[in-house]
Amino acid sequence: MSRRRELGLFLRSRREGLTPEVVGLTSGVRRRAPGLRREEVAELAGISVDWYTRLEQGRVGSPSMHTLDALASALRLAPAEYAHLQLLIQSHSVPAWLAERAPAAVTRLIEQWQYPAYVLNERWDLLAWNDAATAVFGDFGSLRTRRANLLHYMLLDKTAQSVFGETWAEEAQRMVGKFRRLYDQHAGKKEFDALIDDLSDASACFANWWQRHDIVTQGTGRKHLIDQSGTLRAFEYLSMHPADTPHLRLTLYMPTV
Repeated sequence: MSRRRELGLFLRSRREGLTPEVVGLTSGVRRRAPGLRREEVAELAGISVDWYTRLEQGRVGSPSMHTLDALASALRLAPAEYAHLQLLIQSHSVPAWLAERAPAAVTRLIEQWQYPAYVLNERWDLLAWNDAATAVFGDFGSLRTRRANLLHYMLLDKTAQSVFGETWAEEAQRMVGKFRRLYDQHAGKKEFDALIDDLSDASACFANWWQRHDIVTQGTGRKHLIDQSGTLRAFEYLSMHPADTPHLRLTLYMPTV
């Protein structure tokens, strides 16, 4: 799916998530579809209905920054959503190359880290993890896929539901929102589209959350996890991109103080 198409889908998802009252309009007669009408968004943004319709349908080029600001205001976009909207109109494409292994220095780091740690490539394939991660999350290498993938683990492996317990749905939805932001930079690339197709076919939860087009940027936080021995443990986590390999994502866990 092209980035232009993803732009249209993102705008539509934000439009359908708003109610007339939020933007100062009255509901009036019963609406057949959720959210605002296209003509209402166009009026709020000061643009033509025809042009906005074609923008949602992926049939026009990138809007100007002035128009982008107007759309962001009309759709009440949060800062992270506005940043994502700006990313979607950029003309340059992210290279499709995917790392298949973590650099030796990064691997040594996570091996020496005494708490859970793992490394992902841009598609969130798991390239390396330590024994502490296995003790908490289970063996990523046992996933029944061609390559261990964090989304496959979270959405399709029953072990993940045991590890995250009552917070599984919330954490899984947040993870989908994080990956959605990344995916839109790679829209149309077969390696990414194949992953989304597999997950959509296998998980109704994923298909529903993916359709919502929520954007999450959180890179730090806290989690309560049930490790493989059945012990409830509290962690803080930090995700970062190594300076020499910005296409990789390193996540480190630490016990909460």
